[in-house]
Amino acid sequence: MSELLHYTAFTDTPAGGNAAGVVLDASDLGEADRQAIAKALGYSESAFLTRRADGDYDIRFFSPEAEVAFCGHATIASAVALAERDGVHPRVFHTQEGPVPVDTTEQAGAITATLTSVAPSVEAVPAPLLETALTALRWQREELDESLPPRIAFAGVRHLVLAARTRQRLAALDYDYDALKDTMLRHGLTTVSLVHRADETTFDARNPFPVGGQVEDPATGAAAAAFGAYLRELGLVRPPARILIRQGDDMGRPSRLTVDIGHEPGIRVSGRAVAL
Repeated sequence: MSELLHYTAFTDTPAGGNAAGVVLDASDLGEADRQAIAKALGYSESAFLTRRADGDYDIRFFSPEAEVAFCGHATIASAVALAERDGVHPRVFHTQEGPVPVDTTEQAGAITATLTSVAPSVEAVPAPLLETALTALRWQREELDESLPPRIAFAGVRHLVLAARTRQRLAALDYDYDALKDTMLRHGLTTVSLVHRADETTFDARNPFPVGGQVEDPATGAAAAAFGAYLRELGLVRPPARILIRQGDDMGRPSRLTVDIGHEPGIRVSGRAVAL
């Protein structure tokens, strides 16, 4: 195993973003080893890479409690870590859900990574799921923004998208951890993507992640990609479009995720990452 690295993604300062463990050569680690490392670290996810013969990378993600099919912030962290060591250029990470191209650029000594998600999808929310999720969140139906209707969005993993009518509702996150976790497990959800529209191109977000053993994620690249697909599918943006997602502010770990929504299936999510 190569050195265990510590990065925080979607920020340019160690005081912000979402932390991830990164192992750039995990070829000699079994699943139990990876799970143990992720649990010991306690980060929302950690990434384990293995270089392929063609120069691409297999990448797997583990939360403290279970393997996760795809993780955006650990992808960004891994791409920046590789770029710092091997230079900025396009790479391909092979996830459980398919290949994810990642590009890196450098400007004034700072590296930005951009991932392109697998083909996304958006589906309706079953009424029982919506009711149980709102109950667990302690939200009322009238607190939802009717212009951003509930949906399940996928761009590597599944997220329940719920939009708050007010920023105050989003800020007051106080949910039933066990009830929401049980609901998410029964419906195959990785996070609940809670959003509030600040303006036409800026959204505030929070992402409860009890299925990964975390109350909340301070930056969620997978959810950002899924939300970009949601906006495109519902006709709420006209591609090509760029939005900014502000996340982590309510946790004291501000994160900034840039989402580019094109005509092609994959959604592009960009951000910086710094070593801890």
